[in-house]
Amino acid sequence: MMPSYLEIAAALTTALAIWLAARNNPHTWSTGIVACVLYGVVFFQAKLYADVTLQVFFVITSLVGWWQWLHGKAGTTLPISRTPGLSLVLYVVGAIVVAVGYGAILHYYTDAYAPFVDSLVLTFSVLGQFLLMSRRLECWYAWLIVNTLSVPLYFSRELYLTGGLYLICWFNAWYGMYRWRREFAAQSKPAATLLVHGAGA
Repeated sequence: MMPSYLEIAAALTTALAIWLAARNNPHTWSTGIVACVLYGVVFFQAKLYADVTLQVFFVITSLVGWWQWLHGKAGTTLPISRTPGLSLVLYVVGAIVVAVGYGAILHYYTDAYAPFVDSLVLTFSVLGQFLLMSRRLECWYAWLIVNTLSVPLYFSRELYLTGGLYLICWFNAWYGMYRWRREFAAQSKPAATLLVHGAGA
């Protein structure tokens, strides 16, 4: 089945937003909002209702993330940071528990397709989005999980363009992690240099 014009527009806009995110560019948020509206319609037509819910969440949080990136540190640009290990474990466990619960609701009360896998995509996307909003380096691990689950899910619904897009996103997540690690190391160097100079003063 050939992709619809709507799916093509959604995929291209999403690809641009994700590429901008990997480059730590705040325009990722405005572009992402447009992409989410388009994909909300695509996923509703495919009966992937958890993904529809996810697009609504993305639109709301993209507005917040846009502001946080530009003004989140006392009115200045928010730097990249790391997530404490225990917090990250709790976030992952919470995402799995919520996915099982929401998947059960979709399974018993709707005609949703692959409700548990779809719900895992939803909850780890929520986790990834919150980490991205805070410019946490670990957001890219969440997106790797999301992309790994999404590719076979979308192919199974004959959303081949979207599945291909998420396959590209899987590689982009590695690229984003590489870029963000470099920027995190670079922004940490001035602080380390100041400590060394201060100790020798």
